[in-house]
Amino acid sequence: MHKQNDLIKRINEKYPKLSKGQKLLANYILKNYEKAVFLTAAKLGSIVGVSESTVVRFANELGYDGYPKLQRALQELVKTKLTSVQRMEVTSGRIDQEHVLKSVLQTDAEKIKHTLEDIDEEVFDEAVNMIIDADKIYILGVRSCASLAGFLGFYMNLIFDNVKLIHTNSVSEMFEQIHRIGPDDVVIGISYPRYSKRTIKAMEFARSRNANLIAVTDSALSPITQYADLSLLAASDMASFVDSLVAPLSLINALIVSLSLKKKDKIKKSLEDLERIWKEYDVYDDDELEIYPSKKGF
Repeated sequence: MHKQNDLIKRINEKYPKLSKGQKLLANYILKNYEKAVFLTAAKLGSIVGVSESTVVRFANELGYDGYPKLQRALQELVKTKLTSVQRMEVTSGRIDQEHVLKSVLQTDAEKIKHTLEDIDEEVFDEAVNMIIDADKIYILGVRSCASLAGFLGFYMNLIFDNVKLIHTNSVSEMFEQIHRIGPDDVVIGISYPRYSKRTIKAMEFARSRNANLIAVTDSALSPITQYADLSLLAASDMASFVDSLVAPLSLINALIVSLSLKKKDKIKKSLEDLERIWKEYDVYDDDELEIYPSKKGF
């Protein structure tokens, strides 16, 4: 059995010597490993635009005794995902280090494009209705996903009065915050590689209490999808030390906009009340503050 980083290591080592067609295969596997793992040699070749024999030669070039052995290495990669060090190795091997800004922006743009192509609008609409019908809404995301959960929680609190944002570094505290969850509640669990065990355990617990579960994650193979009633998939970038959360943030934006349109009468009143409060307590910096001194008196 190959180590979980063996396939990536082999691709990076062999990449400069690969043929043009083999490089296309290498790039596709690195960017779409969760899809490639299910493909036959013929199907993979068809998607990339090369022959089946090129796929077999590619496997041999990497040191695997045939395509099935390469596929098994892919299965191990999907099971375990990548460590931060391995992701850094992939980043350094794939990115144009003389044009980092453009390379990263282009990669992020591609993630949104792929998400747009693959998203299931019917599932999205079901998720919106599930949230609207919920007695209480729990939002869960830890580590790098805490920023997504916090963003969603901030705007959801402007729309609903039954939102609970779960943010903790302790497994015990997490269960303390969700122990009252029931079948009329909904949990929005956000999880991206490397998947947090805390999020998985919380989703498992919520499933045992018959709550309604929505997963926001990167793949149908994500461990939280096994507990979810609905899965909203937005592409991330496994080949990077820094998690690419642009596509999931865009998906969350769409979720917020859709919910606000459904509840526009209520949100209008809430925002009018908040505007009065913000003004009364001087929350925002309006034009009254003169940042630059005028020439008067000089």
